[in-house]
Formats: sequence, structure tokens, C-alpha cells
Amino acid sequence: MTRLYLEDFAVGQKYGTKRLRVDAEAIKAFATAFDPQPFHLDEEAARASFFQGLSASGWHTAALTMRLLVDGDLSPAGGIIGVWAEEMKWPRAVRPGDELDVEAEILAVRPSQSRPGQGFVKVRSTTLNQHREPVQVLVMNLLVQAREAAPA
Repeated sequence: MTRLYLEDFAVGQKYGTKRLRVDAEAIKAFATAFDPQPFHLDEEAARASFFQGLSASGWHTAALTMRLLVDGDLSPAGGIIGVWAEEMKWPRAVRPGDELDVEAEILAVRPSQSRPGQGFVKVRSTTLNQHREPVQVLVMNLLVQAREAAPA
């Protein structure tokens, strides 16, 4: 996998990921550990909720997005290091059986004023279900190593 340095990024570039299928057991396991609300744990309770059915926690969706990004085409030198988020939204629920993938688009690139050899890449990551509907939109600023700072 080719590591991308700050100089390799340009506004408008797009990166993709493979697909990942979400099942009810994974939704419930994540919720049990991290977000134990009835609409993430119990089908009957979920049907009577705002979601009208079992749905993944937004934080589960965020974790799945991160997994997809790490395994995908976006591969900054030094890793995917988020330093601040500008936007995070979940426009629709992730359901059992959904197949997710992520499209990442570079929105801005700039060198750091205070950290020589590093810079920031602003990325919009849109997590999509199998119907190409967004289930999460995240705009994150990543800390990325510049090529000149790379070890020889």
C-alpha cells in the first residue's frame, strides 16, 4: 500500500473502500458494550422507538467507518490521525443487513504553521449503504506528514 504524504494530496481527490455487511448480532454486541439503549439491543423495543426497528448506534457506524477507511485507499503517511472534526451527522440509521462503504473526498490541504514537516488534510467521508444513501457524513481534519520530514 502506497503511503501518501501531504504533497500527494489535492483538493477534489477521491478515495474509496471495500464493503462491509452489518448484522443484528454485531449491532447488539457493540450496543451492549458501548451504547446500551433499547433501540440498539432489542427488536421489539426498537419497533416502538423513533427508529421503528433495530438500528446501529451512531458510534458503531463511526467505528465501522474508521475500519473501512483504514483498510481503504486513503492511506496517509503516519496513519489516519484525526485532530479535529468540523461536521458529523447520521442522516439515516444503519440496519441489520446493510452493506456499507465509504467515499472520501479531499476538501483542503495546508501545511502546519506550528509543526514543520506536517500539515492538515480536510476530508469529507461519506458512509453509504447498499442503496447509495448516506448513513454518516464526517468532515475531519487529518494530521499528515510531509515528504520532506520522512525518514530517509
